Amino acid sequence: MLVVELNKGNFEYDVNALVRAFYPGQQVRVLTPDSRNGRMADVKESIRMEIRLDENGAVLAVDGREYAWQWEGGAAKEGFKDGFKQFLYCTLCQLTQKTLPWGNLTGIRPTKIAFSLLEEGKSREEMIEYYRKRHYVSMEKAQLSIDIAERERELLSKVDCMGGFSLYIGIPFCPTTCLYCSFTSFPISSYRRKVDSYLDCLIREMEYVSEVFAGRTLDSVYIGGGTPTTLEPEQLDRLISNLRRLFDFTYVKEFTVEAGRADSITEEKLRVMYRQGVTRISVNPQTMKQETLDIIGRRASVEQVEKAYKLARDVGFDNINMDLILGLPGEVEKDVQYTMDRAAALAPDSLTVHSLAIKRASKLNQWIQERDDAAGGRIALLHNTDETMRIAAEGAAKMGLVPYYLYRQKNMSGNFENVGYAREGKFGLYNILIMEEVQTIVALGAGAITKRVYPDGRIERCENVKEVAQYIERIGEMIERKRVLFSD
Repeated sequence: MLVVELNKGNFEYDVNALVRAFYPGQQVRVLTPDSRNGRMADVKESIRMEIRLDENGAVLAVDGREYAWQWEGGAAKEGFKDGFKQFLYCTLCQLTQKTLPWGNLTGIRPTKIAFSLLEEGKSREEMIEYYRKRHYVSMEKAQLSIDIAERERELLSKVDCMGGFSLYIGIPFCPTTCLYCSFTSFPISSYRRKVDSYLDCLIREMEYVSEVFAGRTLDSVYIGGGTPTTLEPEQLDRLISNLRRLFDFTYVKEFTVEAGRADSITEEKLRVMYRQGVTRISVNPQTMKQETLDIIGRRASVEQVEKAYKLARDVGFDNINMDLILGLPGEVEKDVQYTMDRAAALAPDSLTVHSLAIKRASKLNQWIQERDDAAGGRIALLHNTDETMRIAAEGAAKMGLVPYYLYRQKNMSGNFENVGYAREGKFGLYNILIMEEVQTIVALGAGAITKRVYPDGRIERCENVKEVAQYIERIGEMIERKRVLFSD
């Protein structure tokens, strides 16, 4: 374990994120005066750092050496945190003899910077210089951010973000829970008797939202989860029929259903979705290596994925996404290349490449800890590198796909990113809207979080309870939460 003792609060997140990125094989704990006394007892053998901040700068002490930074911003403190993060990043580079692809960026969407600079009329060269000099971002990642921001800006120019809204419908059931997953999901085998009651409550939420948003343009609809195709065909038909009854789909630009798990996809369900006007679906293998699928508990074989994909094409779908995850347990470069080759044979219209993020709530976190030992098991088990990212990017390019959206998460393997690639005309609008937070997205269902975006950029949220039984029992309260959020 690596412990960082910090003498004041408000810097914990940035310190934790940067230190963890430089020391991927270590558990990192940041202790402040408020947390130190109560939490030191359970800290055993560890690497220790001490960071002392005051109004004049900072000192980082480790292994008997001190590294100092003097704040030269004068009386105004607007740039203090930026200066401190630059100092911390450069010092960690010196200590570890390595750099990070995203430099010192923490807690910010990389494309948000490019959006702001585009609005200021900056040239591409000026934007790259900003990324490189202020945040130490690699040339490759700076260019990727700018390319994506330019594509997103073009697509969003055709959407009345403030005048419209989007819908998210959450179906929190799965055939099984994958090892890496931390989303709200429950095994369908145990919850099958509750599904119809759950749909009743979803429809009640829809009825309320349709009244509040009457007259506003619905731009996109996304049914996610969980795995929406765990619903039976008649349940799926009922859900979408009520959506269409309650909302005007005249101007909907994209209607996505996250089919996801191939072991939940049938021809009858695909025909229901196609008949109901679903324009985009996902068939998500995550990897084409069967041994990995077995390890992560994803009980949908490679053969099932390929069969489901071809079945979707036969039904008539012309916009199919596939999700892949890099850095899964035991996978190395040749495994990523194998997955990309088998995906290319199917020719998806879009490909979302995720860098594995180890969520605290996932079974994977416990699985790793159980196997992590003195020999460095964590590093050996999770292998995501510049080379694996390059293989994925080049594979997408060979399929004729270009990057169109990007986001990063905490605890991401290799300090990399998630990138969506797509053919021209097949870009996922909802993905851009949810990431860039430029439009109100009303979210329905257990664990769903609604985001209201105001004209001044302010965002307010309301969250539904996660547990299915609680959601059903307290549906009136969930609707009331939305009533309060949209009361003015």
